[in-house]
Amino acid sequence: MVKVGDYNELKVLRAVDFGVYLDDGAEGILLPKRFVPEGLEVGNTLNVFIYHDSEGRLVATTQHPKGVVGDIVKLKAVTVTKLGAFLDWGLMKDIFVPKSKQLCGMREGAEYLVKIYLDEQTGRVAATEKIEPFLSNEALTVKEKDVVDLIIYRRTDIGYLVIINNKHTGVLHFNEIYQEITTGDKLTGFIKTIRPENKIDVVVGKPGYNRVEDEASKILRLLQENNGYLPYHDKSDPDEIYSFFGISKKAFKMATGNLYKQKKIEFTKTGIRLVE
Repeated sequence: MVKVGDYNELKVLRAVDFGVYLDDGAEGILLPKRFVPEGLEVGNTLNVFIYHDSEGRLVATTQHPKGVVGDIVKLKAVTVTKLGAFLDWGLMKDIFVPKSKQLCGMREGAEYLVKIYLDEQTGRVAATEKIEPFLSNEALTVKEKDVVDLIIYRRTDIGYLVIINNKHTGVLHFNEIYQEITTGDKLTGFIKTIRPENKIDVVVGKPGYNRVEDEASKILRLLQENNGYLPYHDKSDPDEIYSFFGISKKAFKMATGNLYKQKKIEFTKTGIRLVE
């Protein structure tokens, strides 16, 4: 069975003047000539994305959309009609968001966080702005300290609501944010705490020692790029540290302390210096 709205490994059945037909177990799916790789022959297999063209026919492409069925992505509206909006998802045919699947109406040129799904009635790929029905914390598939994929969903009074692994929701608290973020941003983080009623707190980065190691590696690189010396230390202003390193002062102190113990840096009165 061919997976519509996803990538498929299909064999070339036959070649025609306007492209090649790929084996779908029936008459074949057309890969238009513009997408046929040079040297492709009958019998070869090819990884293609399958969706419906503007006339409702299944078609293959070697283009890569910005998301497949099941993904949550941020896309720009390029056309708005009375029936719905069309968003640019990286293919020749834009993806459709029915009016009933929009929250407050869409505007041309604006970006929206949507989930890509397969419409049960038409069998076509579509998108919806109503994401929350697809998310649940009732049966968790994660545990504390797990590294997870995060999508920034929306701002709240205590931080940002985030989508975890396209399945669950959690909170990234303001005091755990050390970088500019906006709705739709995709980040790697980890599960910090799972509280009663399966409420989840997350943190950007990697847990524990590995996270410090990543930040330590960054400090070493910046030292090497600045002739082995940087004018930052434990008395430096937190905003200055964040502006230069992109990390909190606490993380900076942990990382430099770790590097000092490894005898990779030394502290001076005015900053830190790389040990030769």
